[in-house]
Amino acid sequence: MSEAPGFETLSPAGLPDGKMENNTPVNVDAILQSILGRGAERFGMVAAVLRGERIIAQGAAGVRRRGTAEHITLDNQFHLGSCTKAMTATLVAMLVEEGKLNWTTTLAEVFADTVKPMHPAWEKVTLRQVLAHRAGLRFEPDGLAQLFNELVRPPRAFHFLKAVRNGTLPQQRLEIARQALSRPPGIPPDTKYWYSNVGYILAGAVLEQLTGRAWEELMRERLFQPLGISTGGFGPPGTADKTEQAWGHSPILGKPLDPGSPAAELPLFYGPAGLAHMTVTDWAKFIALHLRGDPANPHCQAALLKLDTFAEMHAVAPATTSKGWVIRGLNFLATGDAAPAVTYCAGWFISTASWAKGTQPGDTGRRLWHAGSNGRWNCAVVIAPEIDFAVLVACNRGWLGIAAWKTRQTLKALIRTFAPKRTS
Repeated sequence: MSEAPGFETLSPAGLPDGKMENNTPVNVDAILQSILGRGAERFGMVAAVLRGERIIAQGAAGVRRRGTAEHITLDNQFHLGSCTKAMTATLVAMLVEEGKLNWTTTLAEVFADTVKPMHPAWEKVTLRQVLAHRAGLRFEPDGLAQLFNELVRPPRAFHFLKAVRNGTLPQQRLEIARQALSRPPGIPPDTKYWYSNVGYILAGAVLEQLTGRAWEELMRERLFQPLGISTGGFGPPGTADKTEQAWGHSPILGKPLDPGSPAAELPLFYGPAGLAHMTVTDWAKFIALHLRGDPANPHCQAALLKLDTFAEMHAVAPATTSKGWVIRGLNFLATGDAAPAVTYCAGWFISTASWAKGTQPGDTGRRLWHAGSNGRWNCAVVIAPEIDFAVLVACNRGWLGIAAWKTRQTLKALIRTFAPKRTS
């Protein structure tokens, strides 16, 4: 049956030189440099554009450390912050497929023998609710004020968590679980969206309880190695007193932070909520996994997980939709498009945009996105499954102020330049 004459298709992404020879990615250093402007003397940025599993454009600009002339390269590793959450959720999905977990497994079922006493309000909270930020868990282990202290006065912060720092990282995460689940929820579980780093620390503790392995080991063995990610690590990249890797910079004053300094990172028990680092080209391998795994992608191809599992992780759930200004603000900050409604599911914000709409029946322009920052680095990713397209940007300065603005401007520029265009 032939299509109607007016059937819409998508033309290949526009390229600055009109072509791409030998499948070599287009160099977008100049785009990044123009957006950084004089800021390129104070910090740096990397970016990659994906069409399916292939990087079609990539670039780097700026410096590794303010006050030096050492330039950022694509070989430099960047901190991913909360963009790590989708990786933790992917590990959870693997255990679900193996029958060791279920999306409806409750906190009581996982921690019955290790978290005592558990407040009764937590007993029926499911893993799905935890991963969707609907469990009613606090934002941070002891509230937003402590996070502010950590960002503004890092060397003095988190004294209240000295006891948690004792023991192995799995033991520390289990202690966070005990502290969180012994107290009543901040809001009743499953009543509304409430972003929670504690929730993803607990998700890491769930993985560790069921496997007897540290979250870091599971990340390396179950994700990094199968995907060919050779630069993946945890905490600030680089070595103390050296600039072979980029340094993070404080968000307001832009002070460079030695990777060996306590000021350079949050406590390592935060790992499952946001402490992975790697090069942008390695990060693209993980993003391609979710881009091609989404059933709405016309070239969908399952890897590591089944298509049904990707569909579960990328589902738009009306019950989790929030129209609050905070979510719209985060959306605008990360992608430049203040969508009226956003859903969160298993490590991804989910909303729609006209540029992300495909040509298949039922396509809505659904996109997956996330931003990440530990206050010293900043990154963002947008995935548009219906058009088989994604953009990743990372920068080595904290998310407040100029870094967030430059990251968003870069995302917009790369989407405008490379996203497939609708034709008739």
